[in-house]
Amino acid sequence: MLEGGCKAVKEGVLEKRSDGLLQLWKKKRCILTEEGLLLIPPKQQPPQQQQPPPPLPAEPAAKIKELHFSNMKTVDCVERKGKYVYFTVVMAEGKEIDFRCAQEQGWNAAITLQMVQYKNRQAILAVRSTRQKQQHLAQQPHGPRLRVASNSA
Repeated sequence: MLEGGCKAVKEGVLEKRSDGLLQLWKKKRCILTEEGLLLIPPKQQPPQQQQPPPPLPAEPAAKIKELHFSNMKTVDCVERKGKYVYFTVVMAEGKEIDFRCAQEQGWNAAITLQMVQYKNRQAILAVRSTRQKQQHLAQQPHGPRLRVASNSA
């Protein structure tokens, strides 16, 4: 379980294309949760062990980047080339983040599946909220009633 109470669905290494001029591929430790994708710089990566992975390091949170599904638009599979599958995460504001991984790791499919499940949960919550508001309004008396005083004197 991670800090925010989110369960890790998948964990491993993804390569992310840098934003710089050379656009080099940089390895990132990634944790896929039900809420999004966490990208952790490789120097924060714990040594390989046979036991379950430890919780997130207590390093400054600025070094850990979160791609939250609420800000994610799509996951586009760009191409399969050699041993890699290249894919792009498109954020709601239009920013595109390029990744690659070994084809057998299936990161693009796992991210897409979790994103769709997240969006479905949000849609269900929105519908329930709307129905509850409608039921609440239907149970309310129809506005304050004004009494008109009659002048029968």
